[in-house]
Amino acid sequence: MDSLIIEATDVSPEVLFNLTTNNFIISGKSRPENTGKFYIPIIDWITKFEENLSAQKLEIANNPPIVFLFKLEYFNSVSAKYILDIILMLKDFVVKGHEINIEWHYAESDDDMLDTGTEFSNMVNLKFDFIAH
Repeated sequence: MDSLIIEATDVSPEVLFNLTTNNFIISGKSRPENTGKFYIPIIDWITKFEENLSAQKLEIANNPPIVFLFKLEYFNSVSAKYILDIILMLKDFVVKGHEINIEWHYAESDDDMLDTGTEFSNMVNLKFDFIAH
């Protein structure tokens, strides 16, 4: 399985899922015209990654923690649905015994982005680390 790298555009975020460092980053703006077309391959990749991770866990007791970083400046309501789907998948990782650290980055002056991250965290009952910059 290869790392997933998708370059940012004016309307879609950068995606860097690095299997070497176990840092998975989604950053930038998310308002693609066809949101499903953008996010479905990401969701498929995460599904395959979890399957590989679960199989590997049987062989390796101490998998390193996965750090999932959301560094989004803006996303529309359709993107929010897919972002929540990804977060729900991360909850499933935790339920299956994988160690996941979720970081929600936001501009210090962006109360809306902080509130959205807090809502997502509460909806799925997962702890997020909120990081202002």
